Amino acid sequence: MLEEVERWLSTRSWSVTDRPLHKLMAAKRTSGSTVSVVLPALNEEETVGEIVAVIRHDLMQQVPLVDEIVVVDSGSTDRTSEVAAAAGARVVHRDEILPRIPTVPGKGEVLWRSLLVTSGDIVCFIDADLKEFSSDFVSGIVGPLLTDPGVDLVKAMYDRPLGGAAGQGGRVTELMARPLLNMHWPQLAGFVQPLGGEYAARRSLLEQLPFPVGYGVELGMLVDALHLVGLDALAQVDVGVRKHRHQDGQALGRMSAAIYRTAQLRLARGHMIRPSLTQFERGKEGFEPRTYSVDTEERPPMSEIAEYRKRKAA
Repeated sequence: MLEEVERWLSTRSWSVTDRPLHKLMAAKRTSGSTVSVVLPALNEEETVGEIVAVIRHDLMQQVPLVDEIVVVDSGSTDRTSEVAAAAGARVVHRDEILPRIPTVPGKGEVLWRSLLVTSGDIVCFIDADLKEFSSDFVSGIVGPLLTDPGVDLVKAMYDRPLGGAAGQGGRVTELMARPLLNMHWPQLAGFVQPLGGEYAARRSLLEQLPFPVGYGVELGMLVDALHLVGLDALAQVDVGVRKHRHQDGQALGRMSAAIYRTAQLRLARGHMIRPSLTQFERGKEGFEPRTYSVDTEERPPMSEIAEYRKRKAA
């Protein structure tokens, strides 16, 4: 490990217990910063309501740390929107945001568009499939942004159990993202959960970043932020244990392909010979191929979008 990374681990890796809520509230009052929490959601009626309710109770009613909770529904066919609204979130459908640009499927697409329907100086992204949710996930990653003006982006780190086995979750991280980062961006080798969906950043940084539309958004954001603001502006906070719905092996394969494509673009800005991935499923007559396109589109920095510039100027 690089000496720079060893130093970073000792100065930019914290625990949620390092910043009690009363200190965060004092820092928030001093800075005047506002905080938006965004949950990208697709068919998460079983979990989204509890997450919203916990954040509202702990961080809006008990203490006013969070100023708004926005759930961006990316086309749910279940009751995600109704459950989220009943729990107290403002719900916006992905297709209603920036309608002049047709939407495409993908998590990164939703996160990018969320910048247009939120107002916080600090934007905190939380996945909507978390179980046994704790508001520490929010306060932990927002904390350094309130107390340290030199920090621009904070990732959550946590244990990820899989089927009762501790530390076996995050398979795409261990098999794809971590090797890529260690080999090509070794300054980022200290991140425990580089692909984790829980992170917070200053709006002033997010609006300068391109957003891969799919699963590559987390890796792309880390790499681009490193080049834009440097390692010392990045940090991570231990928030405990993350429990969520796990995907099957083939879904993880498609996720890995998108992440590899995101890395490839940043390594060479080159062209993939064949931006697709073929997987196999056993059918009545043996193994049958299934081919999926790999996310190759990226949205430009939000600061380049006319509607966003107009809103900021208003």
